[in-house]
Amino acid sequence: MAKKVLMKGNEAIGEAAILAGCRAYFCYPITPQTEVAEYLARRMPEVGGTFLQGESEVAVGYMLFGAAAGGSKVFSTSSSPGISLMSEALSYIAAGELPVVLVNVMRNGPGLGGILPAQADYMQATRGGGHGDYKVIVLAPSTVQEAVDQMVLAFTLAEKYRNPVMLVADGMIGQMMEPVELPVFDPPPPSTVEGYESWATVGAKGRKQNLVKTLFLNPDLAHAHNVKLKAKYDEVEKNEVRFEETATEGDMDALLVSFGTMARICKTSLQQLSERGLKVGLFRPISLYPFPYARLHDLAARSKVVASIELSMGQLIEDVRLGVEGKGPVKWYGKAGGLVPTPQEVTDAVIAMVSEQKAGKSKRRGV
Repeated sequence: MAKKVLMKGNEAIGEAAILAGCRAYFCYPITPQTEVAEYLARRMPEVGGTFLQGESEVAVGYMLFGAAAGGSKVFSTSSSPGISLMSEALSYIAAGELPVVLVNVMRNGPGLGGILPAQADYMQATRGGGHGDYKVIVLAPSTVQEAVDQMVLAFTLAEKYRNPVMLVADGMIGQMMEPVELPVFDPPPPSTVEGYESWATVGAKGRKQNLVKTLFLNPDLAHAHNVKLKAKYDEVEKNEVRFEETATEGDMDALLVSFGTMARICKTSLQQLSERGLKVGLFRPISLYPFPYARLHDLAARSKVVASIELSMGQLIEDVRLGVEGKGPVKWYGKAGGLVPTPQEVTDAVIAMVSEQKAGKSKRRGV
């Protein structure tokens, strides 16, 4: 039976990793995710696991590579600039087809930025962040409970596809406290990856040696490896699309597209917009990669305007435009620097978008 407890988001993320069977955690402290490291510095030894603080995020990235190559369930947490420093290793991890889970509790930027909530790492996460042709599966929780559930899912997907999976949350989700149901596994999941003997470097007594590598100097072999990776990403895009819809039945005056904390604010705004006589729906991508383009395309055909609502200066909107594919106008509203719009500010912005769209149609008709 699941146990319900009140937990801070960062601590819940750490506990969920343990419950998913992870027994190796490497990190370098950086706010606003440091509570994960603080929590696991105590908890990992209690469950027979390993906690290790690296000398830098660069070092942590290759610790992840090594542990995963040895068949361990392993993960790390960081925040924006720290993820940037891990990006080289992330490319190597993807090339080596290693199951690794990363959590980015985003801070605002660019540059050193600050520790207040932001979603400005969207492009970094969904476009890989490092060099070469590779993809990272990206999940985005909007509640602490979802952060717990998605951590368990992240390990499942990482192992299923032998690929890095990243969970992105803004600082608000990391710092807020909410009641969560922690999963119970019977029996507990093993700390090593199922089937790892077929590929991991765990010793070769009685069988052929395994080799985890990312260097392919022969161009034909390099091409074949990239084709293999692309086939895997095609499977991910076919099978792992996740999203949530709210009030999307019938024709809509506007469709809001938002994720994470910002989507929670949009839900409150929907009520205010309804009271103003507008039919507005909300589409929340849960998997940022693979992005739910097809469903967004269908919904856009029934909406007069599609609005990307973000805690950034327009990053999510790139995927929104790809999904809409010219079915209608796409507008943007957002804030950066750690400022978080109120529901009323979102409501006012959407009303202005709808009014502008109606005025534009009237003008084209000569009214």
